[in-house]
Amino acid sequence: MTKSGRMRQLRPPRTRRYAADMAGVGGVRRKSPVSPSPLWGKLHTLWQDKYLLLFKTEYTLLVVSVLWFLEIGINVWVIQKVAYTEIDWKAYMDEVEGVINGTYDYTQLKGDTGPLVYPAGFVYIFTALYYITGHGVNIRLGQYIFAFFYLLTLLLVFRIYYRTKKVPPYVFFFVCCASYRIHSIFVLRLFNDPVAMMLLFAAVNLFIDGYWTLGCGLYSLAVSVKMNVLLFAPGLLFLLLSEFGLMKTIPKLSLCAGIQVVLGLPFLLENPVGYMNRAFDLGRQFMFKWTVNWRFLPEWLFLNRYFHLLLLAAHLLTLLLFAFRRWKRPGESIFELLKEPGKRKIPAQKSTVDQIVLILFTSNFIGMCFSRSLHYQFYVWYFHSLPYLLWSGGVKKLAHLLRVLILGLIELSWNTYPSTNSSSAALHVCHLIILLCLWLAPPLLSAAAETQEQKAVKDKRH
Repeated sequence: MTKSGRMRQLRPPRTRRYAADMAGVGGVRRKSPVSPSPLWGKLHTLWQDKYLLLFKTEYTLLVVSVLWFLEIGINVWVIQKVAYTEIDWKAYMDEVEGVINGTYDYTQLKGDTGPLVYPAGFVYIFTALYYITGHGVNIRLGQYIFAFFYLLTLLLVFRIYYRTKKVPPYVFFFVCCASYRIHSIFVLRLFNDPVAMMLLFAAVNLFIDGYWTLGCGLYSLAVSVKMNVLLFAPGLLFLLLSEFGLMKTIPKLSLCAGIQVVLGLPFLLENPVGYMNRAFDLGRQFMFKWTVNWRFLPEWLFLNRYFHLLLLAAHLLTLLLFAFRRWKRPGESIFELLKEPGKRKIPAQKSTVDQIVLILFTSNFIGMCFSRSLHYQFYVWYFHSLPYLLWSGGVKKLAHLLRVLILGLIELSWNTYPSTNSSSAALHVCHLIILLCLWLAPPLLSAAAETQEQKAVKDKRH
């Protein structure tokens, strides 16, 4: 081999990197021909710092999407493997069967567990389920229908959390997969409470999107399924007055009332007093053996009317305190809300998503705290709002672990059957902690201030 041949063998191969380095000798360095895409960079960062997936709210959509598809399998497994328990389904079917047979007097409609005590919307929805499930006989099909209700409810709830971006993604595991009681209420018991809450969360989604009139209509439909949705009413009234003033709020309230009249018309024409007394009975007595929240009281006190009046007074007082001190803007009189937004001393601003959600969820939560009795199916009334309320509190020392512990204690209290003195007392302690945290929370920013703060945070990052 010649000398020149040996020299060629010793030379390094002219790779792209080598060529680029050689090109840089003259003072000009070539740019890399391939740059990583933003998506690849984000995935690479996520792989390096896996904890971001659990704690950064920008990954909410990714986490809830995975959990939602996981829930499909969980619901199918529960339906196939866990025994169905008959509680109210047969009674529901008997009640609507009475209407189908031509009875419109509410005082004459009853099932195995007692008289019909739900508004007319319940009758129409469960009449449809009566026919779909072969006169209520095909319970397995009913379970799959309620599994669909569950998955739709989760979508609506996840969308609210995605819009607020307040709760870290790891918490959503506790919102769905970890709760035995909620799965039981939906697909093993087939209560009407989940149907009412599904419609309620749909209404909340409309409110945060600015569709107030349509949202009020859907809210009224939720009330027509079960009266517990009225616990959201004080918060909704406050928001409507803040957004529109008294004169423009009246038509929306009239829409809510009008829907109730139209739905109940066949029963109102037959026996109006009977319908109102049964469908909207605020004084209905609950049985002590089913209570989840007042087990530590003696039964005579639990049934005492003065005790009920005390709870009602505490409920109303707490609502007023939150309305005057926490919900309204600093420096603004509560009576200014009665005026049209353009005529107020302080210029009115649109409610933010956080304001809408927090006021509605807090209004409902206050009602739960002072309820005369909570039964096991009532858990669904506030279960999906608890993480938002906990992460909206104003106590910074309430760390992630303590918040999760509170969620766990509440879940344990609702899963203790029959309830005990300890479980009901623990539930009240958790409620009190959440309520105090909400009271100590800083005022929510207006839409303009929120935008400025987000811009400032973004500029600081860059």
